[in-house]
Amino acid sequence: MNLAKNKSAMITGASSGIGKATALAFAKVGIDVVLVSRNQEKLASVASAVEQTGAKATTYALDLADIEQVREKISAIAAESPVNILINSAGMGYTGNLSDTPLSDWQAVMNLNLTSVFQCILGVLPTMRDRGAGTIVNVASVAGLQPFPSWGAYSVSKAGLIALSKTLAAEERQHGIRVTTICPGAVDTELWNSDTVGIKLERAAMLTPESVAQSILHAVLLPEQAVIEELTLMPSAGVL
Repeated sequence: MNLAKNKSAMITGASSGIGKATALAFAKVGIDVVLVSRNQEKLASVASAVEQTGAKATTYALDLADIEQVREKISAIAAESPVNILINSAGMGYTGNLSDTPLSDWQAVMNLNLTSVFQCILGVLPTMRDRGAGTIVNVASVAGLQPFPSWGAYSVSKAGLIALSKTLAAEERQHGIRVTTICPGAVDTELWNSDTVGIKLERAAMLTPESVAQSILHAVLLPEQAVIEELTLMPSAGVL
């Protein structure tokens, strides 16, 4: 049985990192993808790579940090390009002691890492309920399970995302919707290059985005009677 047949996935944060790797992993098994990110130029590059595999790619430039518009825009995208899988991989890193974190920074982290995910989910939920099936994968972090010093706002946002996933799973399983939370350890992505992350770790020892993507693909391709509710994926070197 081809468990990838007739599947289509919306992937946020699809222009780089885990989102990009997931798009390519899905495409290689025949899952069409709807790519969402701020950067249209990067999205076009990912779409080109996807289409070389024979899968279909559709791109939508959307700033998920603008949370007031997210639900409406995602709902419109889902109506235009129907999907039965949602991968929430967009997010930002942030380091700094809680006592030194400005309220504006705190809110920016919560908006992108947690509230935008909530809004994306609400954007696709009605059509998934109508079909009586769907899979939602939220990319959280091991920092949401065990907070680390100097990662306060980030850890709180990911812990909130884990709680969101568990609540959603409990509410939506009656509608045939599966919810999976992936909690990776350190992953070698552009997050470590951002201005909001001031901690440097050994990137060669980190997980690759492709490793995380393979775990997401595995969860998505399980028979509908099974679900991985939560998966912690760590570098073999442990916590870096």
